[in-house]
Amino acid sequence: MNQKIPSNLSAETQQWLKLKGYNIEDLHQRGENGDTALMKATKEGVFAVVKELIDTGAEINARNNDGNNALWFACFGNHYDLINLLLGNKINIDNQNDNGATVLMYAASAGKAEVVKLLLQYYPNLDLKNLDDYQAIDFASTVEVLRILKNAAK
Repeated sequence: MNQKIPSNLSAETQQWLKLKGYNIEDLHQRGENGDTALMKATKEGVFAVVKELIDTGAEINARNNDGNNALWFACFGNHYDLINLLLGNKINIDNQNDNGATVLMYAASAGKAEVVKLLLQYYPNLDLKNLDDYQAIDFASTVEVLRILKNAAK
């Protein structure tokens, strides 16, 4: 599905898209592993490009070949500003990838206490289970993360 990008797309964003191999006239083009430009910019932590892509109409809930959306990459990279931006623009916080994992499960398993705290401010579903029937709290890899998730479940 092609979507024309408005001519008001900044020169910086156009240059970034071209440099990364994306067609500036197709917001939904897939790159490596099915990553959209929004996912790639999020992975790289390029706030201005992510914001402009969202404002221009990029599909915020697009999923790559693994079933992850851009929020996964923001959490992976500890990009707190991007986590807030994506969630403020209604990205699906409860997206489950091909293994049934959510970003909260990932953050808990990686011991990312600050990411877990931030995600909890947006009320993720704590009851979701992955394909192995585990919830986020089951993935808590540190005492701090376990404590945070136990308090959130009350």
